[in-house]
Amino acid sequence: MDPVLLQICDKYGVFLRREAEALGYHDHAITALVKSGAWHRVRHGAYVSGEEWRTLSREQRFGLLSRAAYRQSQTRVMLSHTSAVHEWAAPLWDLDVTEAHLTRLDGRTGRRQAGVVQHRGRLLRGDVVLHNEVFVVSPTRAALEITTVAGTEASMVVIDDLLHRGLTDLDRLASRFELMNHWPETLRTDLILRLVDARAESVGETRLRYLCWAQSLPAPEVNYEITDAAGRVLHRVDLAWPELGVFAEFDGKVKYGKLLGADESAKDVIVREQRREEHICRLTGWRCVRVVWADLDRPIETANRIRAQFRSVAA
Repeated sequence: MDPVLLQICDKYGVFLRREAEALGYHDHAITALVKSGAWHRVRHGAYVSGEEWRTLSREQRFGLLSRAAYRQSQTRVMLSHTSAVHEWAAPLWDLDVTEAHLTRLDGRTGRRQAGVVQHRGRLLRGDVVLHNEVFVVSPTRAALEITTVAGTEASMVVIDDLLHRGLTDLDRLASRFELMNHWPETLRTDLILRLVDARAESVGETRLRYLCWAQSLPAPEVNYEITDAAGRVLHRVDLAWPELGVFAEFDGKVKYGKLLGADESAKDVIVREQRREEHICRLTGWRCVRVVWADLDRPIETANRIRAQFRSVAA
């Protein structure tokens, strides 16, 4: 692809039709390049290398859609809501990635058309950040905004991640939320802020904690440390109910990938994890409940499996 257009993509994510035309590409040439797959049309008038597009994930393609909408806006805007969440590299689990979200900087009422949702927002000091060549709402505002367009579980996934990486904190969230009294769709925001936890390290861990809350299980300790008699930390478990003698571990592919050492197979990691579980059980006398992705889609069954361990321990 043309090196100038590649440079534009490296900087902004996409190049626009007017930038191609300035380099001498006419309508027929552009149509032919798109038809051949050399270029990919992200949205009308915005393009990227076809080769690059074919390698991108669903989330990365959404990022380009958002940047295309941003670059083509006829008024000053910033990336917001789901588009800002992606820009800050937070998980997009169960979020709608078919529409880009922009907030206008001119204070006028926004609109929804052609895969773009424009919002009108009251901007305060610190709400807007220049990040990777685009204006985007701050992580704190993005966290609060996502609660207005997503469900409780998906919002928890986003905010847990932003908290864990230190991009915001509970004090900043609470202070900014106090100034959102007149925002629409914020009825559940306060609840979500009481459920989030900076100690969560993955989407799976957050979803398991949400499952516990939604199924009325006792609130677990997050990333609980297992110590010896001298107080030395020997292990850490995803969730624990010390008083009930149970701990839960979420087993996901990402987790096992992180644990994989040099010259190790997945089987080696599984065996090591089994030995670790046995050691924790010997140290504490607790029982372990292991949860995988499929279990999260069977919340009642999974919650009952955890409850059964509570009952047997209490007995």
